[in-house]
Amino acid sequence: MPRPFRTVPEGDRLSSPALATDHVATLTSFYTLAHDDPGRLAIIDTDGSRLTYGELLSRANQLSWGLRAAGIKPRDAVAVVLHNSATFMETIFATAQIGAFLVPVNWRLTPREVEYILGDSGAAVVIADAEEAAKLGTPAGWAGYVRGGPVPDGWQPISALTEGQPTSDPPEREAGWAMGYTSGTSGRPKGVERQLPAMSPEEQAEGAYRLLIERYTSTWNSAGMHYVCSPLYHAAPIAHATAYLHAGHSVVIDPRFDPVRTLEVIQEHGVTSSHMVPTQFHRLLRLPEETRAAYDVSSLEQIIHAGAPCPPEVKQAMIAWFGPVIWEYLASTEGNVSVVGSEEWLAHPGTVGKPAPDSGVRLLDETGAEVGPGEEGLIYFPAPGIVYHGDPEKTAASIRDGLFTVGDVGRFDEDGYLYLLDRRSDLIISGGVNIYPAEIEAHLLSHPEVADAAVIGLPDEEWGQRVVAVVQPVTGSEIDAPGADALADRLRDHAAAGLASYKHPQRYEFLADFPRTESGKLQRRKLRDRFV
Repeated sequence: MPRPFRTVPEGDRLSSPALATDHVATLTSFYTLAHDDPGRLAIIDTDGSRLTYGELLSRANQLSWGLRAAGIKPRDAVAVVLHNSATFMETIFATAQIGAFLVPVNWRLTPREVEYILGDSGAAVVIADAEEAAKLGTPAGWAGYVRGGPVPDGWQPISALTEGQPTSDPPEREAGWAMGYTSGTSGRPKGVERQLPAMSPEEQAEGAYRLLIERYTSTWNSAGMHYVCSPLYHAAPIAHATAYLHAGHSVVIDPRFDPVRTLEVIQEHGVTSSHMVPTQFHRLLRLPEETRAAYDVSSLEQIIHAGAPCPPEVKQAMIAWFGPVIWEYLASTEGNVSVVGSEEWLAHPGTVGKPAPDSGVRLLDETGAEVGPGEEGLIYFPAPGIVYHGDPEKTAASIRDGLFTVGDVGRFDEDGYLYLLDRRSDLIISGGVNIYPAEIEAHLLSHPEVADAAVIGLPDEEWGQRVVAVVQPVTGSEIDAPGADALADRLRDHAAAGLASYKHPQRYEFLADFPRTESGKLQRRKLRDRFV
């Protein structure tokens, strides 16, 4: 028997309750639950080991004390270059109660890219898996601590931070936050920094995190099993795993996504929620029908997705299989815009939701005027206290009339439902991962045979988009086969030497000249139309 559809009342969508309260002791959060119900299951780690709420808090507390002993003060940055693990969650709860910024770093980046983020964020402490620490070499300007072994020269084991430290709550607790990195227009990543609220971590949990999961009709202070099958270094998996722990759920963590393994975990542990991207939907749906039918997925209550446009036929197939438990939202590291459940989406296919009337979301044209239903406009939303770390110009360029934009283009229909038309004109989203052309172009331009380069995203059935490089060779370079094939091979080697693997162009095209406007601006849309 199919489960009934459930929707969020319109007035409750993405409202903004006050984050502070007069009675911290009465607030529900991971911290209070760990004290009140220490035996509650918190985490099933990647190796199958289990941690209770009490054990996880004890570890987080020891790390909090250790970080303070290492000199971490409020608003200091602590970076993690960690694979999915309980240790990752420990650092989240440790930094969140000593007022620090947690900087999660994508371990798939090259050492040069990681080092830039560490330097730009001003990280005073870096916690890394042993294999990632070995790639980074001797710490430079920060103290390095290693999870696992062997421990490279200049690093210390993470036990040096925690051993002998108290398991009790640290004094003078105050809320910290994550500072995720997103790219600037120059291609260099920029930290999304927010003004840290003057409140306790319990107050922060009751406000921001409770709001996050209740928009999916998930119950606060209840039981459930949240499944992490995406990298925790991404903002969304971090936020959702943290929110569900604050709500009292357990979390099962996998190191990576595998479609059959996902179905096994859902059935074995009675998974109630997970956060995914459309590429994972594609892989699940590609399983043979007999494989899909062999697993019980009836425990699911929320499968939440974002990160890339989801083809309507894919989403319809997921709803038909998993039931009316598929939720989608439009958001970024900078802030939230809208959310939509299965029933509403089926009535308005393709929508990313209907912002709450009091949400402040607006669509503006280039002059700043608000556009009407059916008209295209930049999506603006409230993001109080958000700045790009060290980039006041980018911050100022993203704000109009007190609202923030990340450059997404959308339109409203007559009923107020929002449709996303473009995920920023230049941004490529492949497998739910943001890829910024400017960074790849800058690297290609450093090759002596490249006069100009433009990187575009073209549709891909599995990944959403694939990275394509269009190159103008220097005068005299061959651009016809076999010369073009040979040059493409040399550029692939060049990309592999300086870019993370997911940023490598999957295809190279060659042009003698690029389409540009009279002012010289590259017309990427014409390139996309030409090579699609």
